[in-house]
Amino acid sequence: MILVTGGTGFLGSELIKQLTDKGLAVRALRREKSKIPALIENIPLIEWFEADINEPAVLEDAFIGITKVYHCAAFVSFNPKDKKQLFHVNIEGTSNIVNLCAENNCRLLHVSSVAALGNAKKGHKITEKDFWEYDAKAHAYGLSKYEGEMEVWRGITEGLNAIIVNPSVIIGKNAGFEGSGAIFKLVKGGFPFYTDGASGFVDVEDVAKAMILLMDADVSGERYIISADDYHYKDLFSEIAQGFGVKAPTKEAKPWMLGIAWRALKFASIFTGKQPSITKDAAKSSLTLSYYNNDKVKTATGITFKPVAESIKEITQHLK
Repeated sequence: MILVTGGTGFLGSELIKQLTDKGLAVRALRREKSKIPALIENIPLIEWFEADINEPAVLEDAFIGITKVYHCAAFVSFNPKDKKQLFHVNIEGTSNIVNLCAENNCRLLHVSSVAALGNAKKGHKITEKDFWEYDAKAHAYGLSKYEGEMEVWRGITEGLNAIIVNPSVIIGKNAGFEGSGAIFKLVKGGFPFYTDGASGFVDVEDVAKAMILLMDADVSGERYIISADDYHYKDLFSEIAQGFGVKAPTKEAKPWMLGIAWRALKFASIFTGKQPSITKDAAKSSLTLSYYNNDKVKTATGITFKPVAESIKEITQHLK
């Protein structure tokens, strides 16, 4: 039987949908207060199991009869205040999953992130061979995903049958305006600025599809970048604006402007109690030029990625 952690999340729910569409039975983890997404409501092939990945004693029972584990559960935040929670979930939680997979002889597919990859060599795209150089000043989310991935590598050296995937920014209509959907909300609302940065983007359906293909492949001890296209934020925002029929951002947000913005919002949050919409880490990330090589996953699975431009059209139509 298959176990999926983070079953109510954006990626986890899409993965479960695809697995059950193939007629496969899935045991899916959810926390007590998690809401089951409409995408996977009332599917008889899903057995919901209430557990937290940070509670190994409860988690043990979820592994009974399991042979394959997709570890999608993670905490995502670019707010430095969330460092403790990021480390608790993304490192300690992953360590628990790794240990239980080893004890129960399960094959593990761990969802890491491109945030855990190193920088490209000059003139080249980032590949799976670009390992992160430890930097204590790096943003807490990237650090937590790197350390979480190290737990999986630790398991692999101890004999665990496991593979790792490193998705870029995952987009899809079912995100709504949360997570990566916040980008769409920003542009739809007439936000006038863009940053001189770039990143990889990929449709959630393709991430889940690649994960299933890799789980079934005869390979272990490898990691794979899952990314469809690299996009400069200016071009991305323009295509989103076009999809919504609104004016595209025309002003470049310079580093000094972002510096003022995140500091002002941090100061304001003291009085409002609300999370700042722009943090220092998010501002820094938005100015980075990151390009990703997806040759390895295409060779291993034969997958053809949906163009990001097509995904943007689908998402904007859905969110209008």
